[in-house]
Amino acid sequence: MSKEIRASHILVDNEEHADQIKLELERSDKSFAQLAKEKSEGPSGDNGGDLGFFGRGKMVPEFEKVAFKLDNGEVSDPVKTEFGWHIIKKTDER
Repeated sequence: MSKEIRASHILVDNEEHADQIKLELERSDKSFAQLAKEKSEGPSGDNGGDLGFFGRGKMVPEFEKVAFKLDNGEVSDPVKTEFGWHIIKKTDER
């Protein structure tokens, strides 16, 4: 079985908003999940941004490329895909 990772994300519609959220993650004591619930425009926001486990080929290439390079607990800079701007946090792998 190939490697799978578990990740969460915050999805917004523009880079400026994504940059503001990334700064808020770094400067406040709010958790990634808390900010995802408050700010994410995607359906996973209600779950704190959790996308569950996924393997290669399950996400759009721009998202996957960044997500698979992250270390556990690491948060990405904003990533643009056809769906908008994502901030990705890798939470586990198996």
